[in-house]
Amino acid sequence: MAGTEFGRTVRRWRDRVSPEAAGLPSGGHRRAPGLRREELAMLAGISADYVTRLEQGRAANPSEQVVEALGRALRVSAAEREHLFHSAGLVPPGRGTVPAYIAPSVHRMLDRLTGTPVAVSDASWTLLLANPLYTALMGERYGRERNGAWRIFLGRGENRVRHTPESRRATEAAVVGDLRAAAARYPADRRLRQLIAELRAESPRFADLWDSGAVGRHEASRKTVDHPQVGPVTLDCDTLSVAGSDLRIMIYTAEPGTRDAERLELLSVLGLQPVGV
Repeated sequence: MAGTEFGRTVRRWRDRVSPEAAGLPSGGHRRAPGLRREELAMLAGISADYVTRLEQGRAANPSEQVVEALGRALRVSAAEREHLFHSAGLVPPGRGTVPAYIAPSVHRMLDRLTGTPVAVSDASWTLLLANPLYTALMGERYGRERNGAWRIFLGRGENRVRHTPESRRATEAAVVGDLRAAAARYPADRRLRQLIAELRAESPRFADLWDSGAVGRHEASRKTVDHPQVGPVTLDCDTLSVAGSDLRIMIYTAEPGTRDAERLELLSVLGLQPVGV
């Protein structure tokens, strides 16, 4: 049964990933050196109950998104990613679709930036990976909220980033331009086509920008994040691209010696507590 094979594979590979390698604290007694189910679920952006049911073979037919997310959290190689898809009874996404594979070198970079909020998104602005400090700063993102374009135009959830009318218009135009470019580069990506169709149907603002041919670009900027525990934090935000993979890496930094740097350091203590026991 494909679900059982998939679950066994996830269980074995979970044991080989240490919390330190995943950028998580390792405190508390552990029966095994690898990730707990709760930790894997948090890293993949799915529920711990679903991870349990997958591993036990009580849930079958995981979606492409779930398999991709688990593969990223487990830090699989390109060959292992292919095996993971096959064990789930799926064909790995091929050419013409938005790349979602994160190379080990990018994982290692995030591991070394533990005191800096960092997130990795794909060409459609779907959040693929975030280090614990980014999650502590911005909050958990689940389901549709993991896509930045959907969140900007249709989201109803928490948004901690403070916007002026000018910054919001610039962000909207840049995101529409990104999706237009991604649609041209990845014409076979069904999920991207569905996202654009949904945004055009349900967001008059997106439809106007799309139909007018609006384009924009992401500039280095300063953003104020209203955090419920430490208060407002103003940070520099830079977006970097990974050559050959179309990944976007967002890095938030504070000017040294400022109150914002102190609040970010406090958040690194408050927000990085061990998951479960």
